[in-house]
Amino acid sequence: MPNQRLPELPELLSVAVSAVGGTERPGQVRMAGAVADAIRTGNHLAVQAGTGTGKSLAYLVPAMRYAVEQEATVVVSTATIALQRQLVDRDLPRLAEALAGPLGRPPTFAILKGRRNYLCLHRLDTGAPEEPEDAALFDPFAVSRLGREVKRLREWAGTSPTGDRDELVPGVSESAWRQVSVSARECLGAARCPSGTDCFAERARNEAGRVDIVVTNHALLAIDALQGYQVLPDHDLVIVDEAHDLVDRVTSVATGELTPVAVAAAARRCGRLIDQEVADRLAEAGDGFAILLGDLPAGRLDALPTALGAALAGIRDAAHACVTKLGTDRPGDVDLATARKLALSLLEEVHDTAVRLIDAFDTDDARRRDVVWCSGDTGSGSPRPPALRVAPLAVAGLLRDRLFGSCTTVLTSATLTLGGTFDAMARQWGLPVEQSVGVAAAGTATEKAPPVEGDDSPKWTGLDVGSPFDHERRGILYMARHLPPPGRDGLPQSYLDELAELIEAAGGRTLGLFSSMRAAKAATEALRKRLTVPILCQGEDSTALLVTKFASDPATCLFGTLSLWQGVDVPGSSLSLVVVDRIPFPRPDDPLASARQRAVEARGGNGFITVAATHAALLLAQGTGRLLRSTEDRGVIAILDPRLATARYGNFLRASLPNYWTTTDPEKTRAALRRLNAAG
Repeated sequence: MPNQRLPELPELLSVAVSAVGGTERPGQVRMAGAVADAIRTGNHLAVQAGTGTGKSLAYLVPAMRYAVEQEATVVVSTATIALQRQLVDRDLPRLAEALAGPLGRPPTFAILKGRRNYLCLHRLDTGAPEEPEDAALFDPFAVSRLGREVKRLREWAGTSPTGDRDELVPGVSESAWRQVSVSARECLGAARCPSGTDCFAERARNEAGRVDIVVTNHALLAIDALQGYQVLPDHDLVIVDEAHDLVDRVTSVATGELTPVAVAAAARRCGRLIDQEVADRLAEAGDGFAILLGDLPAGRLDALPTALGAALAGIRDAAHACVTKLGTDRPGDVDLATARKLALSLLEEVHDTAVRLIDAFDTDDARRRDVVWCSGDTGSGSPRPPALRVAPLAVAGLLRDRLFGSCTTVLTSATLTLGGTFDAMARQWGLPVEQSVGVAAAGTATEKAPPVEGDDSPKWTGLDVGSPFDHERRGILYMARHLPPPGRDGLPQSYLDELAELIEAAGGRTLGLFSSMRAAKAATEALRKRLTVPILCQGEDSTALLVTKFASDPATCLFGTLSLWQGVDVPGSSLSLVVVDRIPFPRPDDPLASARQRAVEARGGNGFITVAATHAALLLAQGTGRLLRSTEDRGVIAILDPRLATARYGNFLRASLPNYWTTTDPEKTRAALRRLNAAG
């Protein structure tokens, strides 16, 4: 029964912490109380909780209490598979067992992903359309490998209880998985599909509708909020962990892409079902588009070239004609319905993207909502063919209306206060800056205040519960003020010299975070000739294996780029030095970042701080956070880029980091590293 009297939160949190063998931390207690307040009042909450706080328990315990008490569903969204697995395989089972007694029953939970993540039994039985979308498939060796992978998938489908791709170890190539999976648009629907009763995706969705806690990812959360159809169970509480990644994941979901390959595939699919002449018009429009796209330089498009606009209009009109000829769905023949659905899904995607690309240029610069750019192989070795891409300049309005406007939302991460406040993240999320939260209305079941007429801005509060780590005593922030500013010609020799001296002082134990793979490889090559300690470089093996090797040998160094900025967790003596070669601003030619910066400036704002510096601050906070992973860890963060100490925006960036002991003295830094190395 809803509204049953349950133990109060402090008692439940104490039971939960004891069950996982931990100790209560002040930050954890404060965060749990704030989450409970948000649930009670309906106000949104942003919580910065440093590494080691125990934030998953701090939000799961009040969420479980609420779900059981109100017989409601709570959605927990994460950015990474690693955190999903931690929640579903470790945290939730232990909490469900520990809280079963106090709550009267064990809280239930399930994981839910997008349909493309589950094997489709109908696709497995009928086969994928014969339209290779990857040039590698014309290679007989690639085709042979694909056949072996699909055979393995067929065998796995007979034993897997979930059909979840992430549970297939080792995994398979994207080409192989496409042979046995469908998108939501391509799906026939459980009612019509011959395999509907055994469908893995439907089974997962049905299970999610019956549990207290549904764990999902930011992409599916975005689809549920933005696409106009429901994919998550009914809920009125969402907890967004790894919230620093929310905007990027939502932007990715809201990004469209048009390629000649997609147009040709759409023409082939529908050509089997409609007059060939109509399908040929789409194929011809795609051929013209391919020629124009091949001559288009990579980069942002501020105006739509006349010829390209005509080509897009041709694709739009030809795709619409094909959709019209397909007509309405007819009951009966399942094979025909499947073919029609596959054709229609791709036709609609091609048509809608062409429309969006054209419409992006229908207004003046100050009022544009989308940015368009040409991407692909620009000589960097990328295998991707040219494509036109379109993405929203901002997702704040979408989040404000579709997420914060529909349910109470808790956002949490170790890195949310950029520049020392929540303002930068609040702007990206669509929340009002410096929002004051009123007193909750008493006397109702959840104490949610009645709406005030004319006041439609989301109510939220920000809370930084700190960290159990003593950053000032355990970590040193060294800024190499004496070095020259970084240039465009690779790593200067002075940077390599500084890096070598730091690594020698540390005795290895170094994680090198570089702004580009080219810089990481250059540093690896140069320092392997100069130093005796082992140096691993990202790309030489799987990242997981490299991190394992790095952690197992304190003398080893690991160099890499973006995924290492957020994906390394190595507590203990194997890591005592984190080096960052340069402030990680977005590239000047990044189409989305540059367009967003220009849009802010067009409205009279500071585009550099709002976009570029905020991007850099978030990555710096994430990257430097690799150093202290337990209360016993000690070490040095070395920023070789002197602008952190000399530039005006350096204050903003430093305010985004914990309160480390700070120095610009290289000898003091090396002496500290030598002492740490001697201590083992």
